[in-house]
Amino acid sequence: MRILIIEDEIPSQRMLADLIRKLRPEWEITGFAGSVTDAVDWFNNNDRPDVVFSDIQLTDGTCFEIFEQVSINSFIVFTTAFDEYAIQAFRVNSIDYLLKPVSEKDLLRAIEKLEEMASVSKNEMPDMKVLMDTLLKGKMTWRSRILASVPDGFVKLDVSEIAFFHSSQKVTTAATFNRKNYVIDITLDKLQDQLDPDMFFRANRQFILNIDSITKVEKWFNGKLIVKTQLAAEEKIIVSRERARQFKEWIDR
Repeated sequence: MRILIIEDEIPSQRMLADLIRKLRPEWEITGFAGSVTDAVDWFNNNDRPDVVFSDIQLTDGTCFEIFEQVSINSFIVFTTAFDEYAIQAFRVNSIDYLLKPVSEKDLLRAIEKLEEMASVSKNEMPDMKVLMDTLLKGKMTWRSRILASVPDGFVKLDVSEIAFFHSSQKVTTAATFNRKNYVIDITLDKLQDQLDPDMFFRANRQFILNIDSITKVEKWFNGKLIVKTQLAAEEKIIVSRERARQFKEWIDR
């Protein structure tokens, strides 16, 4: 199998590539693309791969914009977070779906499904336009509230009230704009896929930030950034060099 990975986060590119090489060392990863533009250019200058692993949300658009510009008859595995309606659309159209961060178990399941489908004629592959139309008929939904623990029970938090989420020693805390901290029973990895990406950004392993909480961004060494928020965090909020460009583009939308 010849593989193309379309993913705008370099660490995620590497992680997925390493998992594929571990599970199927005989497969060949022929290329990487980090944006719609890069992917279209890659397809225009290379033979079609057997399988495309693609994030949906890219820095300059969605992967569906790629499919509008080039003809693709490869098997496609999406890696992103959509609502249940959209996930069902993927499955009905015989296209697999992996929730990020991609686990080895889920990737193996997708690989085994691909191997079962390998004998299918390319002419019988799903029509990408049909899939896009199906998705557009539904709508993406994002988490709007969270149940948080308090000493005598639970309280409901609207996500708009939360300045940032912080994870430490396997405990996730929601810090609100009114300077209160609440323990919530959900990991940052799951939150990242459930929060509106226009409002929230995964700065690093410890923090997810609300756009309205950010007051200043300072340059740090080696291309890293330090983020200042209205509600001061107990530790520095650092954005890595690899994610710095995406972070700045997110703020500048």
